[in-house]
Amino acid sequence: MKHSAISRFGIVTTLLASSFCSAAMAATPELVKPGVRVIDNSLSAAQRASMETAALRYDTFWNTGDERLALQALADDFVDKTPPPGRQPGPQGALLASRTFRGAVPDLRCEVEQMILAGDRVVVHLHFRGHFTGTFGQIKGAGQPVDFIATDIYQIENGKIAANWHIEDNLSVMKQLGAF
Repeated sequence: MKHSAISRFGIVTTLLASSFCSAAMAATPELVKPGVRVIDNSLSAAQRASMETAALRYDTFWNTGDERLALQALADDFVDKTPPPGRQPGPQGALLASRTFRGAVPDLRCEVEQMILAGDRVVVHLHFRGHFTGTFGQIKGAGQPVDFIATDIYQIENGKIAANWHIEDNLSVMKQLGAF
């Protein structure tokens, strides 16, 4: 009798643990999928997977706003090599930039059109889309579409993005937001 009680307890514990794990996994969004991947064949499978995972976590953060993904992707000493004036350094700068832009474009989506993995770098060509329904500075959106591109170069160290060089089509964004 003791054996079956222990077995039932083990089964119940296993089922509960499985349910909690499934719920935790369901809470994490699926990573974005690049339209095109170009991969340096000299990279080991482990290096390629580590680099791609870091990049896709960060790109999925831009797609969803899920800050946990940015924190998983960015090194603690992350450096934005091309920050706009006034951007806070480190991972917090990226989080604040996302929150600010999502305040203007709450339905912002980010598609990875191309991804290139070579050496210790990942280059991504991103396409952002959404609708300006919030506010940006003093400008109130009227639901107009926002559609622009960006290119990022991530330097990967120990499976995390240590540095990022980026350029966005800010002229298109400002015109679409009605800033000028």
